[in-house]
Amino acid sequence: MLQELIYAFTSPPNYDYRIVFLVVASASSNFVFKKLSALIIMLAICVSGFAQSRSNFSGTVQNRGDEPVPGANVSLLNTGYSTSTNLKGEFTFRDVPVGNYVLHVTGVAYAAVNQNIVIGSSNTTNVYLTEINNRLEEVVVTAQKREESAQQVPFSISTLSAKQVQDYKIWNLKDITVIVPNLYSANPGDNRNVTGIRGITTTSYDPAVATYIDGVNQFGLDTYIPQLFDIDRIEVLRGPQSTLYGRNAMGGVINVLTKQPTNNVTGFAELSYGSYGQQRYSLGLRMPLVRNKIFLGVAGLYDAFNGFYTNQFNNTKLDKQHSFTGNYYLKYLASQSFSLTLNVKNYANRNNGPFTLSGSPADALSMPFKVNQDATTKMIDNIFNASLLANYTGRGFNFTSASTYQQNYRYYTVPIDGDFSPLDAISVINNYGPRFNKVKVGTQEFRFSSPASATNWKWTSGVYGFYRYSPSKIGTHFGADAEAVGLPMTNVTSINTNIERNYGFAIFGQMVYLINSKWDITAGLRYDFEHKKESVKGEFQPDGADPVTTQADTSSKANFRAVTPKLSLAYHISTSNNLYATYSRGFRAGGVSQLGSDISQPPLFFYQPEYSNNYELGSKNAFLNSRLTLNLSLFYIKVNNAQVPTLILPAAIVVTKNAGKLNSYGAEAEVAASLFKGLDVFYNFGYTHVRYANLQVPNQGAVLNLDGNHQIYTPDITSMLALQYGYSLGNNKHTKLIARGEWRYVGKQYYDLANNIGQDGYSTFNARLGVSTKRFDLFAWGSNLGNKRYIDYAYDFGASHLGNPRMYGVTLRANIL
Repeated sequence: MLQELIYAFTSPPNYDYRIVFLVVASASSNFVFKKLSALIIMLAICVSGFAQSRSNFSGTVQNRGDEPVPGANVSLLNTGYSTSTNLKGEFTFRDVPVGNYVLHVTGVAYAAVNQNIVIGSSNTTNVYLTEINNRLEEVVVTAQKREESAQQVPFSISTLSAKQVQDYKIWNLKDITVIVPNLYSANPGDNRNVTGIRGITTTSYDPAVATYIDGVNQFGLDTYIPQLFDIDRIEVLRGPQSTLYGRNAMGGVINVLTKQPTNNVTGFAELSYGSYGQQRYSLGLRMPLVRNKIFLGVAGLYDAFNGFYTNQFNNTKLDKQHSFTGNYYLKYLASQSFSLTLNVKNYANRNNGPFTLSGSPADALSMPFKVNQDATTKMIDNIFNASLLANYTGRGFNFTSASTYQQNYRYYTVPIDGDFSPLDAISVINNYGPRFNKVKVGTQEFRFSSPASATNWKWTSGVYGFYRYSPSKIGTHFGADAEAVGLPMTNVTSINTNIERNYGFAIFGQMVYLINSKWDITAGLRYDFEHKKESVKGEFQPDGADPVTTQADTSSKANFRAVTPKLSLAYHISTSNNLYATYSRGFRAGGVSQLGSDISQPPLFFYQPEYSNNYELGSKNAFLNSRLTLNLSLFYIKVNNAQVPTLILPAAIVVTKNAGKLNSYGAEAEVAASLFKGLDVFYNFGYTHVRYANLQVPNQGAVLNLDGNHQIYTPDITSMLALQYGYSLGNNKHTKLIARGEWRYVGKQYYDLANNIGQDGYSTFNARLGVSTKRFDLFAWGSNLGNKRYIDYAYDFGASHLGNPRMYGVTLRANIL
């Protein structure tokens, strides 16, 4: 029986009051917590000295020449208060609860700044902005599910602003590879990205790195939208974030936030043309429908290209494709304290050559961008995501409700080649109608947090739940040439139906206590429960005959639980220099194995959750009046019950087993500098040493000892250097000639657990040259200028494909400000 104790006492209005928030969860044997006699999920939070009186607050925003900055965006972090400056650079907030706040100010061509203010003792302020080419921006993130400076967060986090996303030409989430230290992301062949951080890698459709887009968890790779446009910022949290983000945040979290509508009418139009017939058109508009009440945002992206690969079997382009991505907002601001935001996203991709794979790395490198496949198809991939967010910012607490629905329907119009050769040996069928291969996910989170004016105690707590339904039906056809690849049967189809239903819930809490101006401590705890049910059915169908049941309908259930604590200690040497030490525990959900065409891998075997213990030391520093930042970190990760999945493609059947222990340690450095007017320098470095301390893998009835082998999909080094120079044209500071160059290095990595398939370290070079004005940008760009050939992704059975070749293009962008 779950018992909750919430609240203690609240003083009458207009007086100081104190909230004590304690959540205690205990259970009897007949409840889902039966293996835990008592679980205390916090919090004991005392928020004291908080007055409920209100006041108006105003100020001016000026540049360093004491000139007003009109149109600057001004907001109080972690509240609903946001406005813009008038022509005189003035702004006003009305009826604000008195207390301590952080004022965040941004302006076109100016570096964003944060300023601590106290409303009540002083109700006016002046904010001075510096041109963006003379100072680095003060980045605000929501890594701990509240707005705060990235430099104050006590763990490693990389951020990319809207400007940096354009500078790096990040069009797809996998493009952040190497830009973020120790992160590697690649496309396995179906436009899904599999991502790893610090040796914690994604090797199946259940990710090891959680991705959130506009606060919504992209639950799995099935419902994941990789295309990026109209981005406000990207946050990459390195290391496990299970306390606040839960399942599958074991390697880290990628937070993507798109631009939302406000009282200002803003928008953009962008056109890009490039090599191999690449075309990319995007358009967006954000505006108030009713000023201060109802806001609309609409953005769309059409992306197409003619493909890199030629199919030698029929001498045609194999991977020609096009897609459309939409992002739609409707926001209702009921008051300064309460808002509702409806967000809908859709993605429709038509790929005429999924899984452009050569039979081996040697074939891929000796015959670049050429394959020889007898069975080609079109992949239809439709994703629909919807969310409703309710936000309340109160005098005693903030509240957020996030309700989401996600759906993906993906299939091949005709069978796809499964042996990656001209033989009629193996092909895969999954077009069995809309009853199958349509994944549906629903999630709900209720979250409470301390108010923006909280001082010594800051807390976050909540509950989370989800339901997922995934019915798949896959046919593996063994054709006339099946015997040539060692298969005993010809002209038959093995049909496997796997229906997965799983649901779960979590209770979580985290608090930050400011011991004094120098020290603060963060403690968090989360309890997750997950139920999985797998139903399987096997059939055997000779060509032209009715199917015969080989595996009768049967199912299996499993329950999994996880407790994930977190503890951090931060020491603030000064407002610009911070040290921290963090311990956290991560987990990846367990499951039940599917039925596949390989009879040596029986279905309905349980595999347990994977756990990691993680230790990190770090230092975050800003020097020279924020013209130079230097962030350093050391980490050590120990993984127990390591899950070793084998993804059999293109059938997408996963066989997973707990097979060993993994140790990972390394270091990271991030440097950003704007030392000379117009010159920006960025350098990132990551080193990861990750090996299996124990790895026992089944192999043809025996056990293969792979102790000491390297983890897969993990380069030992990532390194990136970017130089950008902007030269002002005439007296207009908004018109600049910009030149940019990038060097990126990816170290040696392996693609199979036996470490027989690998890729040595390699470098690529990118460049960008053009003119930027306040309203228009025109750039010519080039990527992989040295035309380096390298294996981007490979499977443990050898099938491989290359990274993108050298490409050139031009981009024209118009901004509505």
